[in-house]
Amino acid sequence: MYYSSKRRGEDGIAAIIDFLLSNARLVLGVGGAAVLGIATLAVKKLIERAGRPPDDEKPAKKMTDSWEELGLVGASPKLLRKGIEGVVMKQITAATKKADLSQPAPLPQPQKNEAEANPRRRRMDLCVLTFADRLQQYYRTRVCLPADEVSRAKQRALDIATEIHAFLHSKHADMPLGEMTLGGSLLDDLQVVKADHACLLIPLQLESSLWTPIAGEDTFLGHPQYCMVRRENLEYFPRGRSYWDRHLLGGYLSSRLVAEQLGKSIMESMNWPSLIGTLECEVRPVLGSPALKLEIRSLSENSSDDEEKLFISVLPMVRLGEMTLAAQPEITGSFDYVWYQSLYTSETARLASLDQSGGGSEVRRKCLKTLKAVCRNCPALHRLTGAQLSNVILHMSEKESDWSESAFADRFQQAITELIGYLEMGVLPSYFKPAVNLLQGFSEDDIDEMGFMLYCAVSEPEILLI
Repeated sequence: MYYSSKRRGEDGIAAIIDFLLSNARLVLGVGGAAVLGIATLAVKKLIERAGRPPDDEKPAKKMTDSWEELGLVGASPKLLRKGIEGVVMKQITAATKKADLSQPAPLPQPQKNEAEANPRRRRMDLCVLTFADRLQQYYRTRVCLPADEVSRAKQRALDIATEIHAFLHSKHADMPLGEMTLGGSLLDDLQVVKADHACLLIPLQLESSLWTPIAGEDTFLGHPQYCMVRRENLEYFPRGRSYWDRHLLGGYLSSRLVAEQLGKSIMESMNWPSLIGTLECEVRPVLGSPALKLEIRSLSENSSDDEEKLFISVLPMVRLGEMTLAAQPEITGSFDYVWYQSLYTSETARLASLDQSGGGSEVRRKCLKTLKAVCRNCPALHRLTGAQLSNVILHMSEKESDWSESAFADRFQQAITELIGYLEMGVLPSYFKPAVNLLQGFSEDDIDEMGFMLYCAVSEPEILLI
């Protein structure tokens, strides 16, 4: 076999590969053996090609065949492909080096002056940073937003709020609404990477004697954040006494009906093109979305669409007692009378108070913002949002006391480890409502993909800062 082949060693390698694949099928199963076979086939072709004489093939065919292996690997499942690509690329590098031996030796290059080499060596030494230094650099350059960008986004959102409030007051003069306010991460300095989304809150003014909030635990749904608003005293104050009685559904205030009325007014009735001169930007309603959302684009010719695009979500709110509820059909789904109790305000306030009590270093918020930026920039982790990450930080604060500036990198890596533990269990309890599992909406594939990326980051945390 060794001498009968056209290219020496070809059948020997094929026999070894066949033996490995036949045993891999027993261990990995049919799917795993198929993926392993694709990878080994790609490596085998590269090794064979590396031993050919340089004139054995045409250049065009050589270039075409050089990428066949990567195409084969690209067809494999996404989770296993990540591990296989590393093996294949290493073999590509080794095979390329072997192929270079058959090429003519390069001419000797003239040696550079030692004085010219020293500055370059010094610059390379400066680039050797610890992970803590790289994390600080990532926070300064990739996480934090310029003050003028944040200020510009806030001003545009407030200008939109002024126009909406004036229009609703003129068209629905009898609708009891409070003053529209700005909310969310843009207001709380927790937005990262880009100032590209904002939230406007429209508070509904309800009579406390006629409306009672029902906690999610006390409803038939049993979800702690799915609450209801019940109409009271109908025998003494009949239907029609309150403006919001027209949005009743089975004795409960319907979040869907409220959102539909405001949506028709804001998204359909308002003449946004006529306000371009006043607002100095272009406003477009986002159609086809269950949420009330507006897209704002700059009129500047020098700025690109992605840089100057801002999305504003309009949320109808109900405040009764200590409960703050929002009409968010994109979360509550088909339950027309369900209001969503957001814990964002409580979680943000808790983080701020913990940082203040710890000397004002704000390392918790800094760690949260860095994690949000990493998850936003990494496709495998983009499903993790501030809701999950802020609760991870809050749970860590219960058992970790050192939140000084010097411990920033340690807390960041600890948060990665904690996330892996929650993903393995498939449960991340909410800090304020432990019965709520913040990982409930993730599929097994989502958890596997995120877990694989975080496992890699345990040994090589720099991959998260790319």
